[in-house]
Amino acid sequence: MINKQYKFWFATGSQDLYGDECLREVADHSKIIVENLNKSNKLPFEVILKPTLIDNKSIRELFNAANADENCAGVITWMHTFSPAKSWILGLQEYRKPLLHLHTQFNEAIPYDTIDMDFMNTNQSAHGDREFGHIVSRMGIERKVIVGHWADEDVQERIASWMRTAIGVIESSHIRVLRVGDNMRNVAVTEGDKVEAHIKFGWEIDSYNITDIAEYVQAVSKEDIDALVEEYYNTYDLIYDERDEEEFRKHVAVQAAIEIGFERFLKEKNYHAIVTNFEMLSGLDQLPGLAIQRLMEKGYGFGGEGDWKTAAMVRLMKIMTSGMENPKGTSFMEDYTYSFTPGKEGILQAHMLEVCPSIANVKPAIRVKPLSMGKREDPARLVFTSKKGKGIAASLVDLGNRFRLIINEVECLEQDTPMPNLPVATAFWRPEPNLSVGAEAWILAGGAHHTAFTYDLTAEQLGDWATTMGIEVVYIDKNTNIKDFKNELRWNEIAYR
Repeated sequence: MINKQYKFWFATGSQDLYGDECLREVADHSKIIVENLNKSNKLPFEVILKPTLIDNKSIRELFNAANADENCAGVITWMHTFSPAKSWILGLQEYRKPLLHLHTQFNEAIPYDTIDMDFMNTNQSAHGDREFGHIVSRMGIERKVIVGHWADEDVQERIASWMRTAIGVIESSHIRVLRVGDNMRNVAVTEGDKVEAHIKFGWEIDSYNITDIAEYVQAVSKEDIDALVEEYYNTYDLIYDERDEEEFRKHVAVQAAIEIGFERFLKEKNYHAIVTNFEMLSGLDQLPGLAIQRLMEKGYGFGGEGDWKTAAMVRLMKIMTSGMENPKGTSFMEDYTYSFTPGKEGILQAHMLEVCPSIANVKPAIRVKPLSMGKREDPARLVFTSKKGKGIAASLVDLGNRFRLIINEVECLEQDTPMPNLPVATAFWRPEPNLSVGAEAWILAGGAHHTAFTYDLTAEQLGDWATTMGIEVVYIDKNTNIKDFKNELRWNEIAYR
């Protein structure tokens, strides 16, 4: 997943109008803030204090050093006193990484009994941060603004949340997607401008023939296959469905060879996400099922039918959630069928095979069942139902002149009715604000039938990633109504011409 030891730099703005004693106090206050942020156990990454910035030269040097340091994932700025904004122009023009403007101050309360002009001159973040905010807005630079006292847990949690967004921005440029074959024929939404995606997101999207990767599968030794099958049998339940046990094992062994072969190909050629297509399976005995599910659980992105945009988004979400405590999971998903039963409205989510077991609510089980698509032998796959809880479903679509990221807040509900004849992993969720409005808004926005789904990120985090990348983002949540949503889409159409 993430190998770099990412850090975030803390840059304090000031000036020398009030003398060296004031600057020493500014430096001491910044040191205390950074030390306490790092001790809070709220932040997923370390904050590094940098010297106080008081002029064009020091500001420009800091931002360029941040650009050059591959372990620096972003800069947090704070204007302790008053920092003239024109001093920041050159540095900001040359800065290329995520930016957080922390609008805070050292003291939580106003010291009414002792306050004097010396205190006022030193502690004027309300003044300095507004000056800084003005120049960043005038320059049209995307940044996150967080307001509140630095010791407040809510502020610390918001900083932590933004850090994961920043990691997504930095790591986005490292995502490489392996397209095995091409998109499903005659399908529109899985298509897109791969060159523009490289420009906007940094994604490399390369195509190989299915036979290229099938050779790696065919080269896997029997010993390696048998060892992985034993791991499967020790990890998952087995549902034989009255199949002969020896025959069942042979079908499972095919997926073991696919998993090993695919992973070797991905590692050798340094890819982080993969797409397959059931129309292109030359050299494979089964459509990859269990194999892809396991690769997703290891951190690879995936998209079905050649959907490289969703594969990259799944990978991105897995990067952003990496290292979280008690994550609930992230997966590729597809809208299948609705429940319009009053009081039980929702969407049954699945795919023909490939749903990540990281979202499982129960111990997954292996089943071997026929699959009409692909015209290959019965594939083995993991079946389970998803966890309960809130999450987000995201769809990145290409509208011809721009990308749009659609984010729908959803709630996964308990699946308490068995579906014994459905041999796939499933989730059942209710989109916000409800099925009727949520589905209508999704369709109006041009959302795809494939989504990248996670329990572990917020709509705000993913939306901040989109705005930092300079693309359109629309939210479907509890406040959505169709009248306002249509107007938003019209306004965006004008804004992104």
